[in-house]
Amino acid sequence: MITLLQDLRFALRQLRKSPGFTFVALVTLALAIGANALVFGVLNALILRPLNVPQAESLFVIQHGSDGGWHSYPDYLDLRRRNRIFDDVAAWAISQAGLDTGKDPSKVWAYETSGNYFDLLQVHPYLGRFFHASDERGPNSAPFVVLSYAYWHSHFQDDPGVVGRVVRINRHPMTILGVTPPGFQGTVLFFTSDIFVPIVNHEQLSGEEVLDARGNHWMYELVGRLKPGVNPQQAAADLNSVDLDLRKSYPKEEGKEPYTLGRPGLHGDYLGRPMRGFLAGLMLLSVLILLAACANLGSLFAARAADRSREVALRLALGASRRRILRQMLTESVLLSIAGGVAGLMGSILLLRQLSEWRPFPQLPLHVPLSPDAKVYLLALVLALVSGVLSGIVPVRQILRANPYEIVKAGSTGAFGRRITVRDVLLVVQIAICVVLVTSSMVALRGLMHTLHSNFGFEPRNTMLVDTDLRAAGYSGERIPAMQRRMIDAVQAIPGVDSVGSVNYPPLELPASWRSLVYTDATENLSPSNAAADSCMYNISPDYFRASGTSLLAGRGFTWHDDTNAPRVAVVNREFARKILGSVPDAVGRHFKLRDGARVEVVGLVEDGKYVNLTEEQQPAMFFPILQSPASWIWLVVQSRRDPQQLGAAIRSVLRDIDPGVVLAIRPWSEELAQALFPSRMATISLGVLGIMGAMLSITGIFGMAAYSVSKRLRELGIRIALGAQRKEVLQAALGRAIKLLAIGSAAGLVLGVLASRVLASIVYQATPRDPLVLACVILAMLLLGLVATWIPAQRALGVDPLILLREE
Repeated sequence: MITLLQDLRFALRQLRKSPGFTFVALVTLALAIGANALVFGVLNALILRPLNVPQAESLFVIQHGSDGGWHSYPDYLDLRRRNRIFDDVAAWAISQAGLDTGKDPSKVWAYETSGNYFDLLQVHPYLGRFFHASDERGPNSAPFVVLSYAYWHSHFQDDPGVVGRVVRINRHPMTILGVTPPGFQGTVLFFTSDIFVPIVNHEQLSGEEVLDARGNHWMYELVGRLKPGVNPQQAAADLNSVDLDLRKSYPKEEGKEPYTLGRPGLHGDYLGRPMRGFLAGLMLLSVLILLAACANLGSLFAARAADRSREVALRLALGASRRRILRQMLTESVLLSIAGGVAGLMGSILLLRQLSEWRPFPQLPLHVPLSPDAKVYLLALVLALVSGVLSGIVPVRQILRANPYEIVKAGSTGAFGRRITVRDVLLVVQIAICVVLVTSSMVALRGLMHTLHSNFGFEPRNTMLVDTDLRAAGYSGERIPAMQRRMIDAVQAIPGVDSVGSVNYPPLELPASWRSLVYTDATENLSPSNAAADSCMYNISPDYFRASGTSLLAGRGFTWHDDTNAPRVAVVNREFARKILGSVPDAVGRHFKLRDGARVEVVGLVEDGKYVNLTEEQQPAMFFPILQSPASWIWLVVQSRRDPQQLGAAIRSVLRDIDPGVVLAIRPWSEELAQALFPSRMATISLGVLGIMGAMLSITGIFGMAAYSVSKRLRELGIRIALGAQRKEVLQAALGRAIKLLAIGSAAGLVLGVLASRVLASIVYQATPRDPLVLACVILAMLLLGLVATWIPAQRALGVDPLILLREE
């Protein structure tokens, strides 16, 4: 123990004598360990940590198809009743509603759940009680609501008297039964609901009578608890046997997609698989950065050991053992790594807490609890110790082979051979990693810039969106289209408004667009397997295309005469015409069929666009007039060059004059588009941060190699200068090796970066890995990094005074 304390005191003295070395080492380790702790903290919260419910390991999401699959209510009832491997199965969906407590009505996000939802999850109420399966007795039979803890805290000020109070949801009276426990978010980690409502009351929330519609797959997710001793493969086989019977009984309603199981939290494999891949990639890059940091520190420790070679020789000559000196060196490196690890861990904890509070889309209830736990702390400790050992053992060989007599006699010089060393390989790998990160971040940035100025099939600039649900305001039946037209006419009359249209759901709006199976006109058997495509579907007003900036290529748009008394008509995009109608030039005038057998005439053709996400392939899309396909949900699309704040206030004023009970959400379309750009921006930011870290590590790595080279060859450089060597020759002798390693690593990293950037095309719309500007910027960046990293060693090499050096030696 006494010896260890002596080593610690000596290490602290040595580190205080070299503040520059200590600072660079601490920053390098803090960045590397902090990045690993941060990425692992996100990975742990989203992937590794189970749901915050009892026995979460037995919970599984029931998936139907490659996209996770939406489900119909009759299918849920059949799967729940006829399966033999689940203790129970619950269903839920997401919806928005208007909640009126007697004051100003507000919009809330609701979990519509089956009555057994809370019992399945084994969750107990914080206050009051939950609804149960026994409360369900048919459509609209359970007028109950459960508040989330956060909503109860923010809107009811923790009032325990809310239990039993009657509130109105979409003007329907419902009784508050209880409050969920703190931290409970349901079965999706990133979604925080305000209220929980029985799913049998779906008609009161959405206005749709779909509980008996087997072909209408509107429920977001089914979750079940496996019986003990049953594995997921057995469960999937049992579900598919039930599905086979359903397909035989209902051939027109049931598809052929198989059932699979996934883990809850990220909507099964639909979001879980890409999220796992993205976080695993970031974790791999973070580990590589840590290895690069260890290589950097190893080079710095080697250069430091070279500078202290005479000190080490004198200690050996005075009787110190090599083991003691090695232990002293390891003590310094471990002490540095622990200090850097603590700094990195503290920084990562602060960032994780900020990310937990971050709301990227204020209009959506997205929240990810990223609070670090013991796993994160343990990882940081292990990484700190491993980093200290790895970086501290680099100078072991030169200490073990040190000859005190030769060093004292010859000075702090030694052979600096031309053979490739482990440090050389690590530096090349580290530089290649840096180039990959810099290339990927620049590709992502370039793609994002292209995205912001690209054509989505609509024009979001100078356009406002007005979001409202007329069903929540008490409208139904024929009153809905009449109110929609009144709203459109009122907003059109505002000075400065160029055009106004409406759509039931704008393109690229989360969670996704409405879809419907479509069939060619010649198809007679309208079963799902005979569908020509699964098309995006929009219900629009006559002036929508003009207001949204969508180009009409052929035919006509809609008029107010396209109502229920007129033949069914539609406008389709080019991809729809190519895929379903078989011809783009002759699309106008042709017909197709919907799932209900309705025959629809194509009266117009519009340009293709982006409907679900920016990286999608071209998708078919069809547009119907709102008078033939009415929907209670309406988004007004207002094109105007007026100031957005002034225009928003004017829109709110005129619509409040029509009906003060209508809940409105008004914002620019460009801000709403931030949801679709979120993956691209996050990829750009993440890779940009890692690229900056890689660049910083490259500077310290190249600096370490150059400094080590100069330190080992000071006497040689002095002799060269004494013999008349030119400055160029001195620099070449001193820094040639470091420059060559920089060139090799940059070339390898550039090739790998171009290849790796292809992956970004699935995340960043219009990513261009072979963009000459990107490649030129990467080459320029590496040249600047090399110049910065070698500046100080170059000045030291050129500043050698042969007389002073030879006199000292």
